[in-house]
Amino acid sequence: MEAPAAHNQAEPATDGVSARITVTSPEQMQQLGRRLAGLLRAGDLVLLTGELGAGKTTLTRGLGEGLGVRGAVTSPTFVIARVHPSLGDGPPLVHVDAYRLAGGLDEMEDLDLDVSLTDSVVVVEWGEGRMEELTDERLHVLIHRAAGDTDDETREVALTGLGARWAAGGLAEALGD
Repeated sequence: MEAPAAHNQAEPATDGVSARITVTSPEQMQQLGRRLAGLLRAGDLVLLTGELGAGKTTLTRGLGEGLGVRGAVTSPTFVIARVHPSLGDGPPLVHVDAYRLAGGLDEMEDLDLDVSLTDSVVVVEWGEGRMEELTDERLHVLIHRAAGDTDDETREVALTGLGARWAAGGLAEALGD
């Protein structure tokens, strides 16, 4: 399988460290998730943004594989959040879908994400504009796909790491050559 093509590796952003990558298949999106998992640790917050069908859950499935968690990673749209315990020594994965939650962090309070965050990797689909208050240090992943052309599986993925946690970089290494 061909690896995703990386672009602008680890270029400084005005408010963080960013990298861009092009993926051309769901398998490459999942592979990107597995690579990113190598960078993640307990306490990390990952916010996923992209239109319906962009590949947010596919990327999270790869993160789950890379983190070595139990259970199939599927969209948590109807249950809001799923916890996938680690099968080894790594952190659990908390997978949240904030799509149906209009109230942002206030509405998410019952999920105890602030408690889960210290011990887990928390991935929030549709989290941008809703979950930033959890921590100043987070990884934003924006997935863009061609509008209207559902047969085109090419995705442009922009990753921006914010805060001291991501200042040292590492995004480019996760993307590979």
